[in-house]
Amino acid sequence: MEYFIGLMSGTSMDGIDAVLTAFDSDSDHPRVVATHSEPLPDELHSKLYLLSQNNGTPDQVGQCDTELGLLFGKAALQLLKQAGIAPGQVSAIGSHGQTIRHQPEGPHPFTLQIADPNRIAELTGITTIADFRRRDMAVGGQGAPLAPAFHQAVFSSGTENRCLLNLGGIANITWLPAGSTHPMQGFDTGPANGLMDAWCEKHRGCPFDEDGNWARSGRVDQTLLSALLSEPYFYLPAPKSTGKELFNLRWLENHLKRYPDIRPKDVQRTLLELTLQTVCQQLPQIRPLTVYACGGGARNTFFMEQLAAALPDVSVSSTDTLGLPADWVEGAAFAWLARRTLAGLTGNSTLATGAREERILGGIYPGNPADQS
Repeated sequence: MEYFIGLMSGTSMDGIDAVLTAFDSDSDHPRVVATHSEPLPDELHSKLYLLSQNNGTPDQVGQCDTELGLLFGKAALQLLKQAGIAPGQVSAIGSHGQTIRHQPEGPHPFTLQIADPNRIAELTGITTIADFRRRDMAVGGQGAPLAPAFHQAVFSSGTENRCLLNLGGIANITWLPAGSTHPMQGFDTGPANGLMDAWCEKHRGCPFDEDGNWARSGRVDQTLLSALLSEPYFYLPAPKSTGKELFNLRWLENHLKRYPDIRPKDVQRTLLELTLQTVCQQLPQIRPLTVYACGGGARNTFFMEQLAAALPDVSVSSTDTLGLPADWVEGAAFAWLARRTLAGLTGNSTLATGAREERILGGIYPGNPADQS
C-alpha cells in the first residue's frame, strides 16, 4: 500500500483541504484515509483576493507564496498527526497551490498558482509535487480543468452514462459516457460558489450561504438573470476554463448598476439560478444520465433540490454514493496526480483542456525524510 497526500485550495479561497489517500499497488483508485481543513487567516485571504484581481506587487506575491507554502505544510503535518501516520510513510504530496491568476486566452496565456512547494517539502520532509497546470498550457491547453482525467480513471462506468459536476468557486463538468460510445469531455461551465459566497459575505458577513437558506428566502429576478446570462463565456465551445478574473463581484455589480432596487436576497437567489441554468444548459443531452455532484456546492441543500427539479429525466446524486466523499474529490485528485507523476505517467486530458498532447504534469521537489523523526 502507498500513501499520498493531496493539498488543495480552490477558487473560493476559503481554506486548505488536505486529504490522505491510500493506493493498493495494483489499483488506480484512491481510498480516503483521513482529511483535514486548514482555514486561511482573514488577512491572507484578503491579500489573495486582491492578487486574483490583478492588484498587488511582486513583493506581495512572493510573501504570500511563502506564507501559503508554510500553511500547506502545516496542514499536511496536522493531517498526518490525526491519522497516526509518520511522514516517512508517505510517498509524496501533490499540492495544487492557490490560483491567483488564470488567463488561458490571449497572445501569451498563463496560469499562476502559489504556495511554495520547497517550503512544503522542507517542513514535512516529504517529496512534494506541484505546479501541475503550466505543463498543459505549454502544449496549447487551458491548464484547466485537470480533474477530468482523474474522474475518468476513478468514476467511469461501462454501463452508466455519468456526468461529474464539481461545484467549487467555479463549476465544471466531466462527461463520462458509458463504455466508449462517446468521447470524455470536461470544461468549466461558469460561476458556482464564488459569486454566491462573495455576495453573502458582503451583505450578511457570512463566508457562505449555509444550505442555501438565504437564497431560498429570495426570488429569481428574471431581468437580472437575463442580463447575467448574456455573458459570452457561457456560449463558447469547449474546451474552455474561467475563474475569478471574470466572475467576480465587480462583474456582478456592473450589472446591478442598472437594477439598484433588487433586494440582496433576491440577488442571491438569482445567482443560484445562474449557476443552475448554466450547468443544465451545458450538460450532455444523452439519456439516461446520472449526475454526481462534488465540491462544497454539493452540500448546498437548496441548490441540489433545484438541480433535481430542473432535471426530471436525470438521476442526481453526489460522489458519496460512489465511495468518494464530495468534499474531498479534488484533494484526492491531486494525490492521484502526484502518484502518476512519480510513476512517469500522463495526467492531463487533451479532450478536457485542449492540449495538443498528453503530458506528465507537476514539478518534483524532493523532501528529506531525515528531517522528520
